[in-house]
Amino acid sequence: MKADAPNLKLHGTALVADDELSNRVILNALLKKLGYQVIQAVDGADAVEKFRQHSIDIVLMDVMMPVMDGYAATEIIKSETADKFIPVLFLTAMTDDKALARCIEVGGDDFLTKPYNHTVLSAKIQSMERIQNLHQDIRMLYNRMQMDEEIAEQVFSGAVLAGNVVLDQISHLHKPASIFSGDIMLTAYSPSHDLHVLLGDFTGHGLAAALGALPTSEVFRSMTAKGFSPPQILQGINSKLHKMLPTGMFLAAQFVKISASLDYITVFNCGMPDLFVIDGNTRRIKNRLESRSMPLGIIPDSNFQEDAQHIRVGLGDRVLLTTDGVSEARDPTGEYFGSERLITAIEQSGEQAFILDNVSSALDRFCSDAPQDDDITMVELPLLPELLPSWRVDQLLAEQTHVDPNSLLDHDSDSVEFHITLRGMQLRKADPVPLLINYIQEMVGIRTHNQVLFTILTELFINALDHGVLGLDSSLKEGPDGFTRYFEERDRMLSQLNEGSVHIGLRIHPQANGGWIVIQIEDSGPGFDFANATSAQGEKPLFSGRGIQLLSSLCESFSYLEPGNRAEAIYAWTNE
Repeated sequence: MKADAPNLKLHGTALVADDELSNRVILNALLKKLGYQVIQAVDGADAVEKFRQHSIDIVLMDVMMPVMDGYAATEIIKSETADKFIPVLFLTAMTDDKALARCIEVGGDDFLTKPYNHTVLSAKIQSMERIQNLHQDIRMLYNRMQMDEEIAEQVFSGAVLAGNVVLDQISHLHKPASIFSGDIMLTAYSPSHDLHVLLGDFTGHGLAAALGALPTSEVFRSMTAKGFSPPQILQGINSKLHKMLPTGMFLAAQFVKISASLDYITVFNCGMPDLFVIDGNTRRIKNRLESRSMPLGIIPDSNFQEDAQHIRVGLGDRVLLTTDGVSEARDPTGEYFGSERLITAIEQSGEQAFILDNVSSALDRFCSDAPQDDDITMVELPLLPELLPSWRVDQLLAEQTHVDPNSLLDHDSDSVEFHITLRGMQLRKADPVPLLINYIQEMVGIRTHNQVLFTILTELFINALDHGVLGLDSSLKEGPDGFTRYFEERDRMLSQLNEGSVHIGLRIHPQANGGWIVIQIEDSGPGFDFANATSAQGEKPLFSGRGIQLLSSLCESFSYLEPGNRAEAIYAWTNE
């Protein structure tokens, strides 16, 4: 009885290109034994045409053929299969090194010398099949990785970037070195209507570098919304990243607080390139602020308070933030763009609306077609009213509904009291205002009045700390360098503070249609002669400046008590 022929596994379709019929017949027989369907071509041009007409899995290509040789045909075939591995085995009787090297140079994957040996041919094809299968696995994994990155990028954009504010007034350039960027830009308004901006650069780039962006944005936005100060926000981000980031990974960052009055900015530079403050008219650099702090996530406890840089600014000035991908960008010869070229591009921006446009053009010209090594991010902040919320003091005052404070105090009502005292070193790092706001919300939930209450409590606490405990004189703020001088003296005195205290008491009277809060504050300072401290122009207190005037307008009543180190404010609200 005759045995059945073995079932061969169908491996695909092979293209045999040879101008000699005998060679094609031999290869056809050998390939069919290996489980291939065979398509034959008589020259290089015919091979290219057949390749385009059929789905080919492997090519056996003779070198010397009429019309088009095997070298030219292979170059065309390989150029049309860049996203798929189609092995090409050259068939040649030549044995010199140059000819064989030429086979590899044009894209060939191996070669087979004539006359053909079935065992050698089978081994070479099996080797190509293993490479082909490996290539398919890699391609499948790469496609899956790309899909995962695209999904993650959508989540990243929705969770990190979508929450940013005032992007229509900020000029920013973001060029990631891969799908994912290790650079991050965050913007948010504080309850006092200051603008907080953070530009960060995680170690490396790609998905791994971007993993820290989600917790960073969460801490930044939540703490900014609650009224925490920039040093506290940076400490919160630092603590979070130190717990979650692997060793060797960290976040370099620039943090800018733009005051709601647009007359000064506070800058923290944590391991980033220099930050520039630029005159809005001359385009000359007014301040170049270098790094004073370590990047975030390296050590668990960092004190950012002493690293603050306070700069007086003018209307129309610009603040330029950059990651190190700008200065470390390279041209085709490998030379770095550097800080000097950056400065030149800044000061030669001329009449352009945004300085960043000129810097970006200079960077593009310099880099030309050189590969990008790192993420590139730049942010330009124009110090103009449009950068800040439309909220204004006069608008708030116009919406304020006042009642007779005596009628409030005489009214019998259930009340809740809360007292907090900060002493000595606690005054250096603790900010009680977010805690007090949170407590008020827990008690009565008047979220629509958060901004007003935050303003009142902040003004009271800052006045008690700065002028009561530290004894700072507001006249220090006068002059071009006044803010810098004032805050440097404030930071110096706070760093040495070991005694003194500020006590805050809240008495909340909620009612069905509204209620009122009595805020009392007392500092350990000697007080002042508040009864006689008025100016000749009117009732503006000489000791208070704009802050206490604002308090008097926002509250139902505001008064100082003997001996001048105590104050009481009453704020009332109605339920809409």
